[in-house]
Amino acid sequence: MIIPAIDLIDGQTVRLYQGSYEQTTRYTQTPFELRDLYASAGAGVLHLVDLSGAKDASKRQLGLLKELMAASPLPVQVGGGVRTEQDVIDFLEAGASRVVIGSLAIREPKIVQQWLHTYGGDRIVLALDVSINQQGEKTLPSHGWIAASNITLEQILDGSDGDIGMLQAGAKHVLCTDISRDGTLQGPNVELYRELAAKYPNIHWQASGGVGNVAHIESVRGSGVKGVILGRALLEGKFTIAEAIACWQNG
Repeated sequence: MIIPAIDLIDGQTVRLYQGSYEQTTRYTQTPFELRDLYASAGAGVLHLVDLSGAKDASKRQLGLLKELMAASPLPVQVGGGVRTEQDVIDFLEAGASRVVIGSLAIREPKIVQQWLHTYGGDRIVLALDVSINQQGEKTLPSHGWIAASNITLEQILDGSDGDIGMLQAGAKHVLCTDISRDGTLQGPNVELYRELAAKYPNIHWQASGGVGNVAHIESVRGSGVKGVILGRALLEGKFTIAEAIACWQNG
């Protein structure tokens, strides 16, 4: 499944380079234009990220997100700075099919596990974005990739020190970005996704980061993931959404 992404700061379509607000590119296309373009081409899901709200809870763009989701012709998963259960409720009530939760799953896993119990694994996407260290460990920086951590992806999914992991709590959807590939257009980390899809076959993996041409889509399609998120490459016309969908469907 092709999942186009629209990242938003102050109502404008943007992209960050490797998660850095200091390296923001702004685009002229409005989120409404992009939503309709992606829907008409046959995208499976729309991925919305509130970067303003992720950085500062007082700047959450809930009104804009409600507008985008209310008339959306395709399902929407939305995230960006989900800190409380009320944030989850607000997004679901605004029309989100799924809510994307990132840093909180690392900092407060038991809270997120409770949400998985309450709302079900089909309504929550865990965004577990990895920084692979010299030992090959998939560590999970938090706070928008700003704060380093020693926690690994496997510890979050499987549990550690006697605590249950997200799998046992009912997680079904995981979005995984190799941070070193994000925004580079140099190709996704196909080996990472092959490993994760083989180790956790019951998870619906979403690959993100590095896709710069349709050959990259084809390479990740064969890795076992269920979908690939596309951002910068679509915004900069490296290929069209229709070409991406055709590649995913037809190989």
